[in-house]
Amino acid sequence: QVQVEESGGGLVQAGGILRLSCAVSGNGVSITYMGWYRQAPGKQREHVASFTRDGMTEYGEAVKGRSSISRDSTKTTMYLQMNDLKPEDTAVYYCNAEIATLTRRPYAYWGQGTQVTVSS
Repeated sequence: QVQVEESGGGLVQAGGILRLSCAVSGNGVSITYMGWYRQAPGKQREHVASFTRDGMTEYGEAVKGRSSISRDSTKTTMYLQMNDLKPEDTAVYYCNAEIATLTRRPYAYWGQGTQVTVSS
């Protein structure tokens, strides 16, 4: 069974640093895409950062220049670091991963999300 799980959210002061993790687990997983998205109350879900299928990184305009993503050596855990947090960064942050297994073609999985609240 494939699982995608975020961790690291919470309450952070404006100007602080956020670090989130996303871990994919399951037998025989092959990950072709991983990315971070966020959704603030009353707003649509938006792209934060991701690894493209050729391993490059992409960042949303709202976080570009103050965020970075990385992966561990197994490429099953992805990290997001965001600096200089602003109140408008308050949102639920979701991990999205496109994963294939021995019995299933690539499918987009979402984590449960982790709440990030930035206090001014």
